Amino acid sequence: MTHIVEVVGLSKMFGTLTALDGLTFTVRPGRVTGFLGPNGAGKTTTLRCLLGLLTPTAGSATIGGRAYRDLDDPLGTVGAALESSGFHPGRSARAHLEAVALAGGVNPSRVTTLLAMVGLTEVADRRVGGFSLGMRQRLALAQALLGDPAVLLLDEPANGLDPAGIAWLRTFLRSLAAEGRTVLVSSHVLSEVEQTVDEVVVVSHGRLVRQGTLAELGAGSRAVLVRTPHPQALRDALPGQPVEQLPDGRLRVSGSTTEGVGHALYLAGVEVHELVAEAGDLERLFLDLTAEQPATVAS
Repeated sequence: MTHIVEVVGLSKMFGTLTALDGLTFTVRPGRVTGFLGPNGAGKTTTLRCLLGLLTPTAGSATIGGRAYRDLDDPLGTVGAALESSGFHPGRSARAHLEAVALAGGVNPSRVTTLLAMVGLTEVADRRVGGFSLGMRQRLALAQALLGDPAVLLLDEPANGLDPAGIAWLRTFLRSLAAEGRTVLVSSHVLSEVEQTVDEVVVVSHGRLVRQGTLAELGAGSRAVLVRTPHPQALRDALPGQPVEQLPDGRLRVSGSTTEGVGHALYLAGVEVHELVAEAGDLERLFLDLTAEQPATVAS
């Protein structure tokens, strides 16, 4: 069974409020996919539909071609961490995981392995009520992995982690994907997403804005940085192309490639001291993409 996550024409209404509006995207195994969007974009609603916690108004959300309720082994197929606050404060981390393992038919010996895997061995017998947010995030991740699932759905897993914890999470998620798992991660920490994910799904107002690798998204808003002693000559050689003067003296030519700009400047005889492609910036791309979407629905 190939554990592909598929969302097709997914819509969800809460009374007169449209949370999801025909959302469609696919998440494949063996990669980490970032699920991005502004607050209220519909990310958590989508994850809840995938987990059978909400019934869609229209469309489908499936895992390996099946709805969550139809999975033969839900715990062994999908692991999810939608929040890090659903723990009994009087229980220890170990006791909590053992209780979930017992309810899910998982060998309790896996609890010790998971506590070590997420870095909670030293605090395993402390009450969860005294845990920091970052420690609860690690516990939520351990719970998601109890059934050794092929699919992971994680909602803001880096929230509350310190820099060392975020670096650990980055390596951990990539290792899980390298094992062939399907990993979908929603996050607002765009700088970290840029270092972690293989591709992104960007949503706004309950609709898909773009899906693709970071390189593919960058190609949609590419630019070239040029340093020349003759800026007006450059503008004359590139009629109709947006040219922006940067504080460091370089010129930013939007919507072009180094090859295209270089060729035009060569033909025009413009002296060039530097000609490079602008590095992709996920935050800028995210803001550009989501700003284009009209606010006609809410979530």
